[in-house]
Amino acid sequence: MQLKLVALAGVLALGGCIAPYPQTNPSPRPTPVAQPLPIAGPNGPLEPEAAARNFLSVVQRVEPVAEAYCREVGLVENCDFQILVDDRPGQPPNAFQTLDRAGRPIIAFSVALIADARNADEIAFVLGHEAAHHIRGHIPKQEQSAVLGAVLAGVAAQAAGLGDLGIEQAQQLGAGVAARSYSKDYELEADAMGTEIAYHAGYDPLRGAAFFNRLPDPGDQFLGSHPANAQRQATVARVMAELTGR
Repeated sequence: MQLKLVALAGVLALGGCIAPYPQTNPSPRPTPVAQPLPIAGPNGPLEPEAAARNFLSVVQRVEPVAEAYCREVGLVENCDFQILVDDRPGQPPNAFQTLDRAGRPIIAFSVALIADARNADEIAFVLGHEAAHHIRGHIPKQEQSAVLGAVLAGVAAQAAGLGDLGIEQAQQLGAGVAARSYSKDYELEADAMGTEIAYHAGYDPLRGAAFFNRLPDPGDQFLGSHPANAQRQATVARVMAELTGR
């Protein structure tokens, strides 16, 4: 487990030396524990120091649970998550999962997302969601879909008598369409597993998923990459009902 802070700069500087919370039991099914949570203003994000503390404490608690889930599911070989903070100027609130050249999973948070969080539950849900993308093997699945889509589109373009440029354009379009074909399903899968991960790390995913209320709703766009916000919140509510028996 490794936490790499790519310069939290102005945020951590205000917090001084921030002691991490104790790690959770790395079992994939730890008992949820109550936590004191910083309180946000009525209509705004946390103060910078509270936001920084949220992020550091969430990483310490959620990452071991995510890695335990990863090993239990067994779809990917590398379960050693690296958590990064993207401090590039002007980056919007965002988090994403990718792989380094050695196949190690990386989860990156922009400083803006950390600063925008209203509570620790939101950071925990986002971290669980991004970890779930890796655990479910979504990146290689999308790559395979893109390759297949490019091949099929290229064959069709060639059969239609298109030239090299037309074939290349068809391949690019086919790859893009194929990669997006299952993206909404992957997002909902990640929401479901992310709910479990956050819950078993001791956080409230229902409270965490409230950040969808602040996001533009993608609705049901043709070839859109994300489901409607209401559908994602319904997924969280369904999984929580299964976890709590309510």
